[in-house]
Amino acid sequence: MAGLTTGGPNLDVSLLYEINGLSRHAPSAVDRAVGVIGEYGVLAALVLLVLWCWRGARRQDEATAVESFAALVWAPLGAAAALLVNIPLREFVGRPRPFRQHAGIEVLEPGLVFSRSEFSFVSDHATLAMALGVGLFIANRRLGYLGIGLAVLEGLCRVYMGVHYPTDVIGGLALGTAVVLLLAPLAMALLTPVVRRVARARHLGVLVRARGRAVALPVDLAQAQTPPPGRGHDSDLAA
Repeated sequence: MAGLTTGGPNLDVSLLYEINGLSRHAPSAVDRAVGVIGEYGVLAALVLLVLWCWRGARRQDEATAVESFAALVWAPLGAAAALLVNIPLREFVGRPRPFRQHAGIEVLEPGLVFSRSEFSFVSDHATLAMALGVGLFIANRRLGYLGIGLAVLEGLCRVYMGVHYPTDVIGGLALGTAVVLLLAPLAMALLTPVVRRVARARHLGVLVRARGRAVALPVDLAQAQTPPPGRGHDSDLAA
């Protein structure tokens, strides 16, 4: 892994300087905004997307709602699994942060950065964001595309902030995608029966599917249940 741990005149380092160098010419307000977005904003937006998707999934028919809810449960579980996989991977590669290897790197939010792990490959933020985005994609294609776009934005922010190389981000995006997709069949097979039982439970079912909606009766059945005008009154007199 020496190619990752040493700097040099390569494309990875060149892109790092080009993207991070934009912060030298940007207003300080932009740098602060990118720092907040890259540290918290994108991940918070992805959580809100998951909640929005859950809100819409509850209005579907039972079978679709169960499948969507199972996928939404798998999204954060898959993200956690990807982060666990990254722990030994990061220690094995042992790649120092770019600001440790290269002079002239502008580090945004240094108080947050220097308290973190010294290792850079792969990016936890990119891994987590892409895992949530791909999990969303399994549940809802339209929101999933938006989630994946946010994950790419997260990666760009991390390079702009000077805390990751571009390949750290690419590795994180790939890791998050691989873990969520490869384990999705097993996860869905395990989660779907559980979610189906929850959906049919008396009190917990509202977590999976909204209740209380009126069910429209067929026209013939509705007419059969409504007695003709005056019929009930005549029957009472006859009795």
